[in-house]
Amino acid sequence: MSEKKLRVGVVGMRAIGNTHANVYKNDALSELVAVCDIDETRAAEAAARWGVPAFHSVGEMLANTELDCVSVSTGGFENGSWHYEPVMECLNAGNHVLCEKPISNDIEQAREMVRTAREKALYFGINLNHRFVPPAAKAKQWVDEGRVGQLLLANMTMWIDNPNETSPWFHLRALHPHSIDIMRYFCGDVKRVQAFANHAPKGDGGERVCWSNAQINMEFASGVVGHLTGSYDAAPRHNLERCEVMGTEGRFVLDNCFEELTFYPRRGDELTVIRNSIMGGVQGFEATFKNRIHRWLEQVSAGVPREEIEASGEDGLAVQEVIEAAIRSIEGGSVEHVPATA
Repeated sequence: MSEKKLRVGVVGMRAIGNTHANVYKNDALSELVAVCDIDETRAAEAAARWGVPAFHSVGEMLANTELDCVSVSTGGFENGSWHYEPVMECLNAGNHVLCEKPISNDIEQAREMVRTAREKALYFGINLNHRFVPPAAKAKQWVDEGRVGQLLLANMTMWIDNPNETSPWFHLRALHPHSIDIMRYFCGDVKRVQAFANHAPKGDGGERVCWSNAQINMEFASGVVGHLTGSYDAAPRHNLERCEVMGTEGRFVLDNCFEELTFYPRRGDELTVIRNSIMGGVQGFEATFKNRIHRWLEQVSAGVPREEIEASGEDGLAVQEVIEAAIRSIEGGSVEHVPATA
């Protein structure tokens, strides 16, 4: 691994951007050298907080700073409409890019970003941070070692309480890149989907604009069949997410992202239960950002082959393709094929 620290800039200095900046500032593999936001007050506040120059456009930052990598932590409509322009500017300038999820709320823009990074042989990653926890890594090890056997079924639940009504599809496009990425992490590419959704009632007697509850059936290319339950009308304090994967030799349950992992053998009574404190103790959800960004820095510093980048742009695109297929299914009452991203 190279001893030279990667010089990093962060674009978009709201809460998530400052979380990125904090990780880069404290990681031995990186040097935070710039922050950028179109809002001059936010940019100035971030510059003062992190002790680096502030810029108000990506072009200005690229012209005046020597960079290796850029984190694009912008948001926009459905949390993804502001990613395309800064990502493309940075890629075209020869910088590796880590982008917040969703990769984009526009599938054509998502495809173009991935295509551009591939053509320029640059690293492109997405902050699909839920998979970067020790219990998920242990469960993946069990799958790879054959302890679970041939995979057969997968069920995923992710639900929070979010009143956002800016878009009918905000719930699917903004939240479920995480849940579908976890399912793909264990089970591979999704081949077909069938989805159903509803609008929850509101206190005034009407119903939500957002399709706030969804049930999505999935057929994976591997033959696994799976199901995702998602909601914006739940109480996440009781449990944010749950992933269950079953194979011919048993099943595992990953509870609440990183809290507990349990293996249930098919042919035995002795359970394997691993709690977060035993596995390195992820101290709250913000630690998943630290884990994800550190892994990004490790892989870029080591110069790994592009196809080995974890939670890559291709992965980010793949989950959005599943989401767009689910939207088509809800609109048309159909079973929809998911385009391949390779």
